[in-house]
Amino acid sequence: MHPVLLRMSTLFLRTLRDDPADAEVPSHRLLVRAGYIRRAAPGGFTWLPLGYRVFRNVERVVREEMDAMGAQEVHFPALLPREPYEATGRWTEYGDNLFRLQDRRGVDHLLGPTHEEMFTLLVKDMYSSYKDLPVSLYQIQTKFRDEARPRAGLLRGREFTMKDSYSFDVDDAGLDKSYAAHRDAYIRIFDRLGLEYAIVSAMSGAMGGSKSEEFLHPTAIGEDTFVRSPGGYAANVEAVTTVVPDEIPLEGQPEAHVEDTPDTPTIETLVGVAQQLFPDAGYTAADTLKNVVVQLVHPDGTREPLVIGLPGDREADLKRLEAQLAPAEVEPFTGFDQHPALVKGYIGPQVLGADSPSGIRYLVDPRVVRGTRWITGANEPGRHVFDLVAGRDFTWDGVVEAAEVRPGDPAPDGSGPLELARGVEIGHIFQLGRKYAEALDLKVLDENGKLVTVTMGSYGIGVSRAVAAIAESTHDELGLRWPREVAPADVHVVATGKDAAVFETAEALSRELVDAGLTVLYDDRPKVSPGVKFKDAELLGMPTIVTVGRGLADGVIELRDRATGEREDVPVADATARVRAVVGK
Repeated sequence: MHPVLLRMSTLFLRTLRDDPADAEVPSHRLLVRAGYIRRAAPGGFTWLPLGYRVFRNVERVVREEMDAMGAQEVHFPALLPREPYEATGRWTEYGDNLFRLQDRRGVDHLLGPTHEEMFTLLVKDMYSSYKDLPVSLYQIQTKFRDEARPRAGLLRGREFTMKDSYSFDVDDAGLDKSYAAHRDAYIRIFDRLGLEYAIVSAMSGAMGGSKSEEFLHPTAIGEDTFVRSPGGYAANVEAVTTVVPDEIPLEGQPEAHVEDTPDTPTIETLVGVAQQLFPDAGYTAADTLKNVVVQLVHPDGTREPLVIGLPGDREADLKRLEAQLAPAEVEPFTGFDQHPALVKGYIGPQVLGADSPSGIRYLVDPRVVRGTRWITGANEPGRHVFDLVAGRDFTWDGVVEAAEVRPGDPAPDGSGPLELARGVEIGHIFQLGRKYAEALDLKVLDENGKLVTVTMGSYGIGVSRAVAAIAESTHDELGLRWPREVAPADVHVVATGKDAAVFETAEALSRELVDAGLTVLYDDRPKVSPGVKFKDAELLGMPTIVTVGRGLADGVIELRDRATGEREDVPVADATARVRAVVGK
């Protein structure tokens, strides 16, 4: 950005001493207190001058790296027609997260949550030959999602700014190259922004497509759980696959037998009774088959009961389950009175399955393999069946990853035990494949004059979210500490005391620094105490703070690094050169 002198006496800024009542996380608290953002509505924020400078610096870094990789910038409207989203099914699939509205003629529109359809149609409108490809297009645009519970300031809002880009290739080999180019660009972007990140395997969800990776910023306040292994495996917890045990021969297995197990509606009580009945068997919760009933709500509003079978020592992870069953949503099940086959607390797989009299689909955990033996419900109150063998005594409609992932579980690639961590998603890259091109009929002529469907990639970065993530990862107990690449000003000059010479020197130094190409925030407020000015300087978080004050009598000013707290006295005559050397300009 063009170097400028920002004067605190006239800057549109009001710092707050107290935390805002609705702020749950440090970035939200500090960005409001430091006068960077103000809440405009639930999940919507106004950028104030200093905050908007940070935002535009993040945007600049993103734009520079996208341009450098050969992507070209376009800009779509946020208000979009219904028809393209109807064609891809997402008008329905997005469910309540989509802002839908009608114009005065009653025609349906939406506020764009993401723009795959529009980019696809744009390329279809302009290109028709393999010679036109590959092409990568991007925009930095406001997006809208009707979050049920907007929270954490900029980290989860209803309105946010995202860079979304899309690659268009004639074949899968081309898509692999475009994907790799975007992945490398993202690494450069987050390195420049000073954000720690983990690249993890992810689910594609409502986006569709095959390969998908998230860039997660590790932080205790993150909403995403991810796993890592000592050998380098990393995945979002929703994308972790279970190591499947070997099948066991059915021959020689004991026959199933039903036992009275009164007052055992929980796994814990069941294991206690099983140990009493068969003290030598060494039964634990892992020997029990827990059958969890959920309600699926499909995008068209239809509801379906579903039973998930998993080892009793594991809890069901509904986020993992929902990721597998997208775009359907998962809700707690309450309709036992409409399904008499489901005996609450004593459900067994013998009455389950799409082809069974109950007609209720039954999906099992990958650990339930042919030949494994289980203790599970006998579908009668107070009774359980023992030695029920999978593949002999019961079958299932499919396998689903719905059990919680625990620390110490083996990584699916054999690279060691998993550890769990939390993170905030700051970027996501997808190999979309041909889903959108097929739905919207995007085809080009190949070398042989034959029509082929174009293959696509989709790549997103949360620009406004990155501002919050940087604030979250760099602040200290005193306030914000911006990395130099994104700070709203290169240097904060603080004039302290009442002596006219102090203000004259600070003014002259500020002007010299601006002339040298630096943006300067100058605290020129005449009747504000040094203590308040120092507190504001720490809260606002410029990387370099220059204090002109008492030391001026000895011909020196103080130079302080906000990140490390290191201070040095510099002769006034050398101040401009020294600050430029520190700033690197």
